[in-house]
Amino acid sequence: MSEEQIKSLEADFDARIARDEKIEPKDWMPEKYRKTHIRQISQHAHSEIVGMLPEGNWITRAPSLRRKVALLAKVQDEAGHGLYLYSACETLGVSRDELYEQLHSGKAKYSSIFNYPTLTWADMGAIGWLVDGAAIINQVPLCSTSFGPYARAMVRVCKEESFHQRQGFEIMYKLCNGTPEQKEMAQDALNRWWWPSLMMLGPTDAESVHTEQSMKWKLKRKTNDELRQQFIDQTVPQADILGLKIPDTDLEWNEETGHYDFGEIQWDEFWQVVKGHGPCNKERLNARKDAWEKGAWVRDAAMAYAEKQSNKKIEKVV
Repeated sequence: MSEEQIKSLEADFDARIARDEKIEPKDWMPEKYRKTHIRQISQHAHSEIVGMLPEGNWITRAPSLRRKVALLAKVQDEAGHGLYLYSACETLGVSRDELYEQLHSGKAKYSSIFNYPTLTWADMGAIGWLVDGAAIINQVPLCSTSFGPYARAMVRVCKEESFHQRQGFEIMYKLCNGTPEQKEMAQDALNRWWWPSLMMLGPTDAESVHTEQSMKWKLKRKTNDELRQQFIDQTVPQADILGLKIPDTDLEWNEETGHYDFGEIQWDEFWQVVKGHGPCNKERLNARKDAWEKGAWVRDAAMAYAEKQSNKKIEKVV
């Protein structure tokens, strides 16, 4: 393909993006666009799969049968989200085995938030309220992202994440209206998850190496800092309803801007976790690799069954 032809295709592609048209897998796209989407969608999928681990170990310890069933359903939803997103990523020409290999080898990243431990039952409420709340703010704009399969997958994901957020808030509400010890446990969970939740929305716009290009391609509709401010403005009033105190002495409503001012985020901690030095990085990755290795017989059995059924169909036709 000549340089002139490539320029013409790029111009057509940019025009489609400007018109808010969806780019589909068989459409021509710049190689950088394809690789950027593989990176982001796979990172999102990995986050959903690894995200099951901090909550999964509380299913058997949930305080009631109702809580067990609800948490089990949530973890199942997250597995489904990962599968939707892996499927969307495969349309870009990358195999699922390759995506798994990237995760297990440490080449691919997932959300830093899942490298923190879940110490008490209140953490299940904090994760639903804060982590899923931040995820919704980040993911709702993705329902109108430029790559069709990703945008369509996100519609269902966001609906289910909204339920998860309400479930988490309800857990916190019950704890805050229970015994003094239960409210103290809720406050402790908020203290530990508040700052990591702000960090999970990504580095500041000045430090983000992907935001500008992602905005240009309409992969993102808002910058990391805009999303973070939206999350804070939305969540602080919810903490007031619960009777909990946000662990930020610099948090204050600014009448001039119409937003909350907030304290400095410790980005050194964020980068340490991203680089693999968080409290649970090794534990999470080892758990995923162990599950993959021990689940090999299930995959082999499923493939053998599928082959057997296919052979039966061929025999009937013959």
